[in-house]
Amino acid sequence: MHNPGTQVLARATAAALVTMTAAACGHQHSVTKAPSAGASPDSSVYTSPLQKSDLPWSGSPSPYNAEATLDDGRRVALHYRRGKGLVEQHYSPRAKAWTAPAVVYRTRTDACQGITLRTKNGTVAVIADFGSYCYDGEPPTESLAAVGTGSLAEWSVNVTKDFDGWERATVSDDGQQVVFGRDTTLRWSRADGFVPAGSPPS
Repeated sequence: MHNPGTQVLARATAAALVTMTAAACGHQHSVTKAPSAGASPDSSVYTSPLQKSDLPWSGSPSPYNAEATLDDGRRVALHYRRGKGLVEQHYSPRAKAWTAPAVVYRTRTDACQGITLRTKNGTVAVIADFGSYCYDGEPPTESLAAVGTGSLAEWSVNVTKDFDGWERATVSDDGQQVVFGRDTTLRWSRADGFVPAGSPPS
């Protein structure tokens, strides 16, 4: 069983920001706060078309793209980009356009498995994975749990190293909490962000 690993807070206009690290169970841990519960004004610039993953896929639809509609009519889309990592855009029905692609998690490691996207009451939960030898059938080496809220200008990201990847993400009806699960669970709340394993949410 692997405990949740590195946590970072990613801005939509910048690469991941990592704070306070300490070793535990052989993984790197850091503590971040989630985007605040009070939704900030949406200052996003909507001028771009929707982009798709540049990774080859023979079937349709590609698992390397994921899109969902929020309760307020906006849409959010994430995709894998070769040499960049996990990329996000969100759509305004008023502007009829998307934001420019922004890297939520930057890595040059190969994409591994598809993207899982869940949303409820303004909270967006994402599962994504990367692996050095995933194309050869090896498990992921970087398993992501990510959460965005409000204007989607900031994302909380938790990275677990050498883990088989989260199987499911469940968003509470009020959007205040997310539970990522496999053989263990990882919890996120609007009040506390990602809660370290073994710590009860507040």
